Amino acid sequence: MADRISTEQRSRNMRAIKSQSNLENKVSTALWDAGLRFRKNTNLFGKPDIAIKKYKVVIFIDSCFWHVCPLHGNIPKSNQTYWIKKLKRNQERDEEVNNYYQSKGWNILRVCEHDLKKNFDSTINEIIGLH
Repeated sequence: MADRISTEQRSRNMRAIKSQSNLENKVSTALWDAGLRFRKNTNLFGKPDIAIKKYKVVIFIDSCFWHVCPLHGNIPKSNQTYWIKKLKRNQERDEEVNNYYQSKGWNILRVCEHDLKKNFDSTINEIIGLH
């Protein structure tokens, strides 16, 4: 199916997508205020959102759409072949990253967007308890 917007508009839309979400910034601020020291968006394998190398902890904040949340993930109605392939590859990549860190003895925490939206403080306390 052909794209409904021009190439120039699609390019502008894609440039507007930020590498960090407001939710990621809110989480990192809460963790920093709680006294955790970490690095954001490091160049570690899989580009974890937050990494605490001292404790061998990586944290990924997964959006419901891009990581195909079983509760809230959905496939767009247009260009489904593309989106199914793209989102399936995202899931495969998540599994590769998990296996990599498990093989290296790291702790991995994948936090779903909806958990943070449902009960932010409880989810932050869970993250703090992991380190």
